[in-house]
Amino acid sequence: MAERTQVESCLRELLQPEAFKDYGPNGLQVEGGREVRHIASGVTASLAFIDAAITAGADTLLVHHGLFWRGHDGRLTGWLRERVARLLARDNNLFAYHQPLDAHAERGHNAQIGRRLGLLADGRFGDQELGFIGPAAALGSVDALAAALVTTLERAPTLVAGDGRPLRRIGWCTGGAQGYFEAAIAAGADAFVTGEISEPQAHLARETGVAFIACGHHASERFGAPAVAAHVAAQFGLRHQFIEIGNPA
Repeated sequence: MAERTQVESCLRELLQPEAFKDYGPNGLQVEGGREVRHIASGVTASLAFIDAAITAGADTLLVHHGLFWRGHDGRLTGWLRERVARLLARDNNLFAYHQPLDAHAERGHNAQIGRRLGLLADGRFGDQELGFIGPAAALGSVDALAAALVTTLERAPTLVAGDGRPLRRIGWCTGGAQGYFEAAIAAGADAFVTGEISEPQAHLARETGVAFIACGHHASERFGAPAVAAHVAAQFGLRHQFIEIGNPA
């Protein structure tokens, strides 16, 4: 067992949320019970995830996508009321970390997906240096990179192959980072991997020759929260489990 304040301090020290200009509050978003015994990690604080965590017996939830974002007017109505009501009814804590979970050099989304692909970053790019870039290693072709992503994420990516050049350096940034494509090109990437694609990226890939691969926002961000939660659980001897709520996005 640990105190909630101990868990919060551990997460703050690990993820350094104050270093980021983010789209919403990082840290404790809903205060529940003082004692923490069981952490459930997930991608998004959806109602399905909250209910599954409660059913599993978790008292503390840790996610990448929390409840509150820039532009919300603050009223607890509709779907937001339902999520908050579930948490408060069971005295559950909810911790959410957005950009800090993207950026962490060892346990963040980018670091974790890079590890699974055999990629080791030696540079950063993009806003707040959230994008990672490094040698292509064994993934020397677009086909090899796409195949590795299918194996790692268990879904077929959207691929704009560029000019088919051999891959020397690969840039990546999970989630909705399609807007980082030009920064990845400027950093020397021969291919860029992210979660989503918008209309302009296909044209840029064709015109610059740099491959663009969108492998799914949710799919690309499944690894950071459980890596962080497992670390915290190990520090305090807590139970931890990752709960997957599927999402086609």
